[in-house]
Amino acid sequence: MTDAGKFEVIDTQKYGAAIGHRGKLVDGTLSVGDNVDAKVNAERRQAIALNHSATHLLHEALRIVLGEHVQQKGSLVRAEGLRFDFSHLEAVKPEELRAVEKMVNEEIRRNHAVSTEIMDIESAKAKGAMALFGEKYDDNVRVLTMGDFSIELCGGTHANRTGDIGMLKIVSEGGIAAGVRRIEAVTGQGAEEAFYRQQQEFAQKVSDSQNRAKALEKEIQLLKEKLAAQESASLINNVKEINGVKVLISALNGADSKALRTMVDDLKNQMGSGVVFLSNVADDKVSLIAGVTKDLTGNVKAGELVNMVAQQVGGKGGGRPDMAQAGGTDVEALPAAMDTVAPWLTERL
Repeated sequence: MTDAGKFEVIDTQKYGAAIGHRGKLVDGTLSVGDNVDAKVNAERRQAIALNHSATHLLHEALRIVLGEHVQQKGSLVRAEGLRFDFSHLEAVKPEELRAVEKMVNEEIRRNHAVSTEIMDIESAKAKGAMALFGEKYDDNVRVLTMGDFSIELCGGTHANRTGDIGMLKIVSEGGIAAGVRRIEAVTGQGAEEAFYRQQQEFAQKVSDSQNRAKALEKEIQLLKEKLAAQESASLINNVKEINGVKVLISALNGADSKALRTMVDDLKNQMGSGVVFLSNVADDKVSLIAGVTKDLTGNVKAGELVNMVAQQVGGKGGGRPDMAQAGGTDVEALPAAMDTVAPWLTERL
């Protein structure tokens, strides 16, 4: 920033011994020879530093988990996250990625001090510092150490302690060239946000699955009701008369118990006037239902009829005079119980 303008730095490049700043003029003017007051975005710089330190931990963890053939082939550290390219001949298995992520986070929790030393290249190599293949180094180099876990040559900005990183979350892994893989990850607040997004996505998937399941259940129920209507159409042929009143007594097996009410309503409509009594056995349980058209409820109560049969099969039930349901557990007693329906109706019609 100058008295006459404001320049936003987007990137820096090294030109020999000089550092060049690339960016854009966002306000006012800027001329050669102007005195510039440089201000660093501390929050952004700290986020970049954390991601940079995480790449060192990630590099070492990959070498431990995958093998010492792993070499850094490139990296990008930003405030938003990090990208790390490395040599490896096959996709990293999920359990390997998990082991790498776990190892890095263990080292973060150990809260190593991050220290730097300037020394000659030979001393750095003797100390065990890892150098990047193909990189040119000066006679004196900067050695960055993270506890007893990572020692590398590096001239960049870093965290003070590994604990400052907070945590690392790997978000993707894939190939970018023959023998080169790429990991993308986030740290600190970015990792927290990644977990939150995953949680939200999971919750949305669960909600979508539940809604889909409910829709399918409704669809299945409609199909069952259609099937019940078809079955009731065939059952109507079994109608008999007791004392001049139409009566349908039928024992079903394996029908949908939820569709019995639909069947009884349909049968009552087809009969116009009459009594319907159905039993059904499904999953070793007895379901009973009785339906009486309203013109006959003065003599026959559906609740009394269904309860009379239910008591014989180890259950009980009741309901309205025109519609009642019950259940039972004694499947073997059902045939004899069904035989009592006609005599019971004969006494009342």
